[in-house]
Amino acid sequence: MDTLTNSLDLQKVAIMSVDEKLLLIRNYDLWAHISDEEYEELNIIHNFIEAEKGDYLYFEAHLHNRIYFLKEGYIKIGHIDTAGNEIVKEILQKGELFGQITLERNNMMGEFALAHKSNVSLCSFTIEDFRTLLKKKPELAFKYTQQVGTKLKRVESRLLNLLSKDIRSRLINFFANLVLTQVKSPLPTEIRIPNFFTHEDIAQLVGSTRQTVTTMLTQLSQEEILHFSRKEIWVPDVKKLQNMMTVG
Repeated sequence: MDTLTNSLDLQKVAIMSVDEKLLLIRNYDLWAHISDEEYEELNIIHNFIEAEKGDYLYFEAHLHNRIYFLKEGYIKIGHIDTAGNEIVKEILQKGELFGQITLERNNMMGEFALAHKSNVSLCSFTIEDFRTLLKKKPELAFKYTQQVGTKLKRVESRLLNLLSKDIRSRLINFFANLVLTQVKSPLPTEIRIPNFFTHEDIAQLVGSTRQTVTTMLTQLSQEEILHFSRKEIWVPDVKKLQNMMTVG
């Protein structure tokens, strides 16, 4: 993997009008209620960047001192093991944050963030700049704390999922939690979610093999629990799937 040629230059900013950038940024809840004047004062718009599919947002250690807010697209987070294999830790979608979310200089050696499936749009700040921004806007700090709390709960949920007794329950929990990230109460009767996972991605995320995941997905489809294709994930009975969730 050639990190020198594939790593994203953080100075690369998309050729977009200010209005187009503001529209994308305001789609992210954290910035939704900030005025145009506050955008200018806080310099948020100048931290807006785009990356093309396959670009690395970070790989090298010197790019780890940042926090990222994903506006559009998907981001794959992972690392390279000692054998040179890519290990997927999570795949993020619009509205999620990543990077140094605790605003501390943690050791992220070897971790990478890759623009996955399509081009991405995001805001990026150094830890120092973001701390300064939060000091200027206490209400922003409160919203940020809530978002970090939600993310940590999801991490905890994934860990509990990995402790489930069998791959079937891990898969069901994985998709049930995915549905919850897509909708707000009340739950719909059915849902179709654009698919941004491969069988291999899911296998790594639930601690299994691609072959086993493929077999289990076929079984779940035959049982009318969910249907998995390259383009979408269709859950014909959301309530049924949610009722099948387990914690161990």
